[in-house]
Amino acid sequence: MRVPLLDLKPQYKALKKELDEALIRIAESQQFILGPEVEKMEQAFCEYLKCKYAIGVSSGTDALLIALMAIDIKPGDEVIVPSYSFFATAGVVSRLNAVPVLTDIDPVTFNIDPADVKRKITKKTKAVIPVHLYGQSAAMDEIMEIAKSNKLKVIEDAAQAIGAQFKDERKVGTIGDIGCYSFFPSKNLGCFGDGGLVVTNDDELGKRLKILRVHGAEPKYHHKVIGGNFRLDAIQAAVISIKLPSLAKWSEKRRRNAESYNKAFVKARLSEGPGRITFNQRNPVLIPKAIYKPEKGPQPGEIATMVNYHIYNQYIIRVAKRDELRQFLTENNIGSEIYYPLPFHLQGCFSDLGYKLGDFPYAEEAANTSIALPIYPELGKEQIEYVVNKIREFFDKQ
Repeated sequence: MRVPLLDLKPQYKALKKELDEALIRIAESQQFILGPEVEKMEQAFCEYLKCKYAIGVSSGTDALLIALMAIDIKPGDEVIVPSYSFFATAGVVSRLNAVPVLTDIDPVTFNIDPADVKRKITKKTKAVIPVHLYGQSAAMDEIMEIAKSNKLKVIEDAAQAIGAQFKDERKVGTIGDIGCYSFFPSKNLGCFGDGGLVVTNDDELGKRLKILRVHGAEPKYHHKVIGGNFRLDAIQAAVISIKLPSLAKWSEKRRRNAESYNKAFVKARLSEGPGRITFNQRNPVLIPKAIYKPEKGPQPGEIATMVNYHIYNQYIIRVAKRDELRQFLTENNIGSEIYYPLPFHLQGCFSDLGYKLGDFPYAEEAANTSIALPIYPELGKEQIEYVVNKIREFFDKQ
């Protein structure tokens, strides 16, 4: 049996007629950048996310970049980010010659540790970027309280979490000052290339984001500020508009697949969750022949009934012999991925920040032991059973 990490062909097949018609419509219109297709998509997201402004941009990375530009991040300003995330989260800070100040993560949810955020605030701190990693909300009550007390802006990196909710209430990306999303094809809502979205409920920021998207021009060819080319293609907007009505259904299928994995791991006597990874002298201690499955909230400081709506953009497990397991899965035609093998504080490009091995033990543990398994909506139960059985076989051979 073959189980790919992601297969987008069934999704395309289900929406083929609408998608093909949209591509032809745009080709015939010869209007390829911004325009009515983008405006239609933006309005749809205002309604879906219940936000005041939704601005389509060129990618998820550019969404983060334009968000920092909109809050006027300058060289030397400090922006607090988790050490464990996709590179863009910290990279966009450095691109503006600001300083990414790194924190550790919560060992269960993989999201930024609010207590560490609080410890890292200085007079130079201007903003914090909580990442809703893998499709689950960060601890936004605590983050917003810390930000308010210290007059900081909050930029939500929801690139992997569109449709996820904080405590089954507000959709992530609409809680802070600006929310940033990605429509990269592998995301739970993906287009046919690169695309992104920024949202806000602030009138001034909404206006500024629109101006920055077109090189800072208002009106055309008149520039009071310097922006960038962050415009979204009409084709990508049309694709997302067609896919958006299916997002809730796809998210529920991902959640059902995650639950199928969870139950199968328990049945196979592999699962050690729930529970936090334990540490001995700042080193992770994992039972060798067991997997640690993903857990949904509660977040630190919350009561147990408050559980986030996790949309499982990725299904991440942790194992002691991660690299050996991945090789075994590959040999058995099972797709997997390592998100992410090296935290920011150990990346060569951030060596001048002064961090060292051991500074962020939970981030390092996640980087060394986590692996993503197939979770896409069209994944079949027999494929999930095959994956779990092969993991059981791997452990039996140890």
